[in-house]
Amino acid sequence: MSPERYQRISDMLAKRQTDLTVCIENVHKPHNVSAIVRTCDAVGIHRVHTVWEKKYKMRGATAMGSQHWVRATNHDSIGNAVCALKQQGMQILVTHLSDTAIDFREADYTRPTAVLFGQERYGVTDEAIAMADQDIVIPMMGMVQSLNVSVAAALVLYEAQRQRQIAGLYNTIHLPEAERQKFLFERGYPRLRALCMQKDLAYPHINHVGQIEANEGWWQQLQLSSEAVRALEVDEAAN
Repeated sequence: MSPERYQRISDMLAKRQTDLTVCIENVHKPHNVSAIVRTCDAVGIHRVHTVWEKKYKMRGATAMGSQHWVRATNHDSIGNAVCALKQQGMQILVTHLSDTAIDFREADYTRPTAVLFGQERYGVTDEAIAMADQDIVIPMMGMVQSLNVSVAAALVLYEAQRQRQIAGLYNTIHLPEAERQKFLFERGYPRLRALCMQKDLAYPHINHVGQIEANEGWWQQLQLSSEAVRALEVDEAAN
């Protein structure tokens, strides 16, 4: 991994917000899923949560453009997803028009927060609404009553980013060092990562200039010749 790539990844990881996330429920159109994940990456979200019923389930090969940079956790049900998020101390906001809904800009996103977004046509399920702590709405002044789900997600998440920037939350490192190390190796050395997966090897330490620190035994377990190791290092450094 080149020093420039290491620095860019490190800078990105330093701003990751582990206590801000989204949960997308039955959003099944690939371009919408991809757009939401890209926005999550852009505002510094480290992990997204998904729930798909069988009829909405996407094929495993469906690409989520920024999945290389944003972790994803799928849940069997919206109940399991919300329970897991609440166990992390997150408030649950849901985009839903109701008598108790507030303008999305009035919510406090400096708190640990998960925002639920629902299926393109029908929105979130009644179960999701019942489990949420607060309904939020995006004010509409025209004839249409809703925005595309990926557009709605972008508006809400950039308001969350705005509030968190003002509060200085992007100046504090949230990501645990173990997760940072894992991410640096996986994205900085994808070919070596694949070999580690094949051989069930632990990831090595990545030092402050982005280089692998591992003893000879680790390299031997990869069963690579010295020439092959040098070739891989050169190839990875060029990326």
